[in-house]
Amino acid sequence: MFEPVGVNDMMVAAMAGAMIVMFGAAYAFAFALSKLNKKRWLAFAAYGCFAGLTVNVLILAKSLNMNGFWTIVAITMLVGYLLAPQAIWKLSVGTHESSDSK
Repeated sequence: MFEPVGVNDMMVAAMAGAMIVMFGAAYAFAFALSKLNKKRWLAFAAYGCFAGLTVNVLILAKSLNMNGFWTIVAITMLVGYLLAPQAIWKLSVGTHESSDSK
């Protein structure tokens, strides 16, 4: 049912977790800059960061033997990381447009 995780796998998981945070922040930053500056290459950089984030989520899941329910949690995390910056951008644009029209 449960397989123990070795010390090496714990170190891999810790590094993958750190990279998930870094790639997630880089994705959000590059996404926002691409929207602000209307630069297509920044959008590609943002989605490249998301690809790096996805790879690290897969590494984390494999190193911690995440199966079953935990696979759903990992997929939900990826969907959240993908959609949250886009939703925050739309919310920010919507609130600033309403305040500019007054």
